Amino acid sequence: MPRTAFVTIAGHTNAGKSSLLNAIVGEKIASVSSKPQTTRTRITGIRIIDDVQLVFFDTPGMHKPVNKLSEHMLNTVKESVSDIDAVIFMQDCTRKMAPQERELIQSLNRDKMPVILVINKIDLLRNMDELAPKIAEFTAGLEFEAVIPVSVTENNGVDIVISEIMKLSQETEQYFFPEDMITDQPEKVLAAEMIREKLLELLKDEVPHGIAVGVEEMSERDDKDILDISAVIYCERESHKGIIIGKGGAMLKKASTAARLDLEEFFQIQVNLRCWVKVKEDWRNREGLIRSFGLSDK
Repeated sequence: MPRTAFVTIAGHTNAGKSSLLNAIVGEKIASVSSKPQTTRTRITGIRIIDDVQLVFFDTPGMHKPVNKLSEHMLNTVKESVSDIDAVIFMQDCTRKMAPQERELIQSLNRDKMPVILVINKIDLLRNMDELAPKIAEFTAGLEFEAVIPVSVTENNGVDIVISEIMKLSQETEQYFFPEDMITDQPEKVLAAEMIREKLLELLKDEVPHGIAVGVEEMSERDDKDILDISAVIYCERESHKGIIIGKGGAMLKKASTAARLDLEEFFQIQVNLRCWVKVKEDWRNREGLIRSFGLSDK
């Protein structure tokens, strides 16, 4: 009988959750950036191996909420660790486990939820002798099904994570997703996230968190193999709009070009990408705008 495992990937911001999801699925479906809080909503990734279907939920990083958007992000994390088969908790080996994170794992232990501890970024350790003390520190007083040191960027240990998850799969009467499906995210959402990722990479620290991207048009031409995409980049201040556009439009062009290359690789078609920038002041504290951007947990 086919088997399925529903798994939530949780952890602190910038621990490598989205990178792990992309590595497992084999496609870039979640934005990856060195900036904290890159992931804002729950993203589903799907991988089928033989008769086992693995369904992963990438969640926003755990952090102290500073506005209504970040409150929605944390609610998404809490909702994503219920009604599933297991939790992968991602821990950056270069930082300590926060009390908030330890409390989450303790609550999962009380609920008898299987938790796999994935200790990421081991390639940044000066010496592998540092690893054993860190494992002891992270696991003290907590229960884990498995503890797996990995370097997602080097694809080291990802196969072990997959193997451990497969052990936790449950028998099911039918598959919930088609065999060729790797995510439930609409194509417009994937395109918007690819554009936002490039902006996160290129912009100054004070700008990225105040950016949202909406794809207003996405259609393939009848007479040519060209995908037309029109996107609006929303920011919170006029000064930020100037930074995003850049001198003579240089920054917007640079981000759009980088995003277009990723879009063409993902969709396997030539892309004509057009981007505009609009100001929506303080949108991260405005419930209506949060919902309109698809970032609400409700």
